[in-house]
Amino acid sequence: MTVFVEVAERGSLTAAAEALGMSRAMVSRHLAALETWLGARVLHRTTRRIGLTPAGEIALERCRRMLAVGEEMQAALGDADGAPHGRVRVACSTSFGVSHMATAVADFVRRHPGTAVDVVLADRAANLAEERIDIAIRIARALEPGLIARRITTCRSAVCASPDYLAAHGTPRQPQDLAGHNCLTHHYVGKGAWTFDRDGRSVSVVVEGTISANDATLLAQSAKAGAGIAFLPTYLVAPMLRSGELVALLPGYRPEEMGIHAVYLSRRQMPRVVRAFIDFLAERFGDVPEWDRGWGEEVNDS
Repeated sequence: MTVFVEVAERGSLTAAAEALGMSRAMVSRHLAALETWLGARVLHRTTRRIGLTPAGEIALERCRRMLAVGEEMQAALGDADGAPHGRVRVACSTSFGVSHMATAVADFVRRHPGTAVDVVLADRAANLAEERIDIAIRIARALEPGLIARRITTCRSAVCASPDYLAAHGTPRQPQDLAGHNCLTHHYVGKGAWTFDRDGRSVSVVVEGTISANDATLLAQSAKAGAGIAFLPTYLVAPMLRSGELVALLPGYRPEEMGIHAVYLSRRQMPRVVRAFIDFLAERFGDVPEWDRGWGEEVNDS
């Protein structure tokens, strides 16, 4: 069932095999065994794509439910000794995943033997139910109504550029000056306007430029290469600001802050491993995360 769900969600035997750590041939054997057991074909296979048959649509929904029950049972049985056990599936953005979640999950499984973490990196909002995600890390000013979430830390940002760009194009002194610069924008955060706070007053400025992307890491590397000015999270660019590869701009204008949230489906019957991972992240990052300590407030308030 696990193999079938992975293939259906990823749309590829090869992608499912890589995710499960098995060969493509083994994935095919598992699917054949499932179809023999069900007495029905669950997938249409062509050279170009894989699709669900009508029987497969029905089987997928029930397989997801059965896997969820199995995971809950495993977590409940593991709770007997008071320690978290089992697997937690986490979704987050590529930039946050690579820069901070990678070391966080390594420390978590080291602290809690008997646990495992499956990380899904995607620069979009994951569907927790359909993708069997236990926790989605969302970075936003405000979450949609109805979501169950816990704020685990604050996401601060910096407007920055490389020394080479500033030497060639000048340094903006106030937000309005950005209109005369090439601004590198994120598809989902500040695509057309950047917002700042100055002495309790909100200041917004329309921005545009030659590069836009759905991943902050690409924008950071483009800014470092001298392509323009970028509005980027400090969790990503703090090392570049410390090294001087990027320069923080507009002192006295604080970029609008966002929250980093752990979003989950339900507070009821939450497996201990899921609760433990959320607690771990909140403790690890705290109100002022380590990437902002000692310099982030100074940069934003100077």
